[in-house]
Amino acid sequence: MRPPNEAPAGALDTPALRQGRLARLKQELVRHDLAACVLTDPVNIRYATGARNMQVFHSRNPARTLVVPAEGPVTLFEFPGCHHLAADLETIDEIRPAITVSYAAAGPRVDEVAVAWAAAVDRVLRADAGGERRIGIERVNHAAAAALAGLGWRLSDAQAPVERARAIKSDEEIACIWASLAATERAVAHMQDGLRPGLTENQLWARLHQAVIEADGDYIETRLLSAGARTNPWFREAMAHPIRAGDLVALDTDVVGPYGYYADFSRTFFAGAGRRPSAIQRSLYGHAVDQVRTNIERIRPGMTFREVAERAWRIPERFLANRYFVLAHGVGMTGEYPYLCHAVDFDACGYDGLIEPGMTLCVESYIGEQGGGEGVKLEEQILITATGSEPLSTYPLDPLLLGREV
Repeated sequence: MRPPNEAPAGALDTPALRQGRLARLKQELVRHDLAACVLTDPVNIRYATGARNMQVFHSRNPARTLVVPAEGPVTLFEFPGCHHLAADLETIDEIRPAITVSYAAAGPRVDEVAVAWAAAVDRVLRADAGGERRIGIERVNHAAAAALAGLGWRLSDAQAPVERARAIKSDEEIACIWASLAATERAVAHMQDGLRPGLTENQLWARLHQAVIEADGDYIETRLLSAGARTNPWFREAMAHPIRAGDLVALDTDVVGPYGYYADFSRTFFAGAGRRPSAIQRSLYGHAVDQVRTNIERIRPGMTFREVAERAWRIPERFLANRYFVLAHGVGMTGEYPYLCHAVDFDACGYDGLIEPGMTLCVESYIGEQGGGEGVKLEEQILITATGSEPLSTYPLDPLLLGREV
């Protein structure tokens, strides 16, 4: 297979990409005994059709609706003035005006507008979903869901068929992931080239963001970059905090890159300025490397999620309280099914399933003692194959933190 840090050669077959995703979604609707699904999540609308329109804006403004029957034509209710954006997509049979069900858009008339939204969706479903009355639906205004149910539709959560469709990647999707990772790895290199003590976290993160957008990436979902004592515990986002000489600087990319696919790997760097990492910093880094590499080696196709948890690298007791919340998770257009929990968490919040070829996973590590000075975040993106796994992320580890001369 092509090295993952190279962009795909030649033109990507985007019609095959879109048609393959839509076909997978329709297969899952049949498998889940659903006549149709009603989608409002902009990422899922893009997955099903390729229609992209102000994804961050629409993630909190319910202004677009996609109706996908298990059999039959697909209808997109599109944001006003934007019908032309999806006009050439072969995956969409009809584009109609959208009705936005929110208080911001409708004010005190929101319940009335919800009834109008439900009536518009009902007309499409009656024409295209056949006699079956069970449909999947995503998050919508409560009044909108109630109005649709009031028209006789039995509502089910659409997440199961959508997530299961997205979990297995086609060859075209893998090419998109390669392209996204190639662009993101170049952006991280640009960021790391500019890493200097005295910069703020925001200034360093801005270098990443600039390079991602210049490479035709979409957006970055988080601002997970922190330095020094702010690396412990994890999940502090970039702010106007100065990076000091000798600090660890930890990053989780969370990039929605070219073609809308996620490039999700984590690295921790040493802000050296002529210094060398401390023994504690190298030890933290070594544990994180061990955790990621061991778990990648032990995740195999055909294993259950519980088996993965039971066979995973055992986190030393002093790092357990600050462990990352999962040991691995699915990744495609964003983070997705499945979440693979640690053994200590499995009974409380885990669920079972099967590791399947075609899944793409991010294998995670966060190593830092509770109340400790710093922490290390590492993560790799992999493809599950018929016999094991292949690396997708290839960005180099920090040789100084590995204890190597440079």
